[in-house]
Amino acid sequence: MTRPYTTQELSQILAQEREACLRGDRLNLTTPTPRVNPVVDTFVNVEGVQKFRAFCDFREAVHAYQRSHGVSGLLWRTFEVKGQSICFPEVDEHLIALPEDQAVLTTYKNPVFTFWQQVTQGMDLYRQQVKPIPSEPTTPIQAELDACQAEWAYLHKLDYDEALEITVQLGWGNPKEALYQKNWPDSGCCFIHAVEPGQVLRSAYY
Repeated sequence: MTRPYTTQELSQILAQEREACLRGDRLNLTTPTPRVNPVVDTFVNVEGVQKFRAFCDFREAVHAYQRSHGVSGLLWRTFEVKGQSICFPEVDEHLIALPEDQAVLTTYKNPVFTFWQQVTQGMDLYRQQVKPIPSEPTTPIQAELDACQAEWAYLHKLDYDEALEITVQLGWGNPKEALYQKNWPDSGCCFIHAVEPGQVLRSAYY
């Protein structure tokens, strides 16, 4: 009996397929040409749409394979900062989270947040709920309240010009939908950015 593909293998397959689609090796020729209006239509890159649709179709097939074979969408990431490190799960950028994956993410929420608290002691905190809205100063107590309401947590780091930003992303619902607020309020997230006192915050790009 042929063994199912692993998470790492599916992630690699999707990465390779994405490159093939971008090169034009894969085109979905059944994709209809977008019709917006006669003026805009002249600027639509039909081949680009076909490339994108080809990859989306392949990715949906991989997601169906995940569900039918129970292949996790989680990859394990090691995060290092200030001489400390933690290993935690996050959903691969092209795969989906299975229901059991959501349970694993929830299990690691508190350890991830606790690690963030430890490495950001004494730093200035800024909270960002939705991408277009600027970050605002916040407090450790507010960060704890956000963590209590969250179901999972990711960590991000930005090094630049001898400065450092350490961010915890606190989310709920589907991680694939949370970042762009696609299914708010069922899925969503907020970011708590930590910077050294007096440092200018730059990472409101997430």
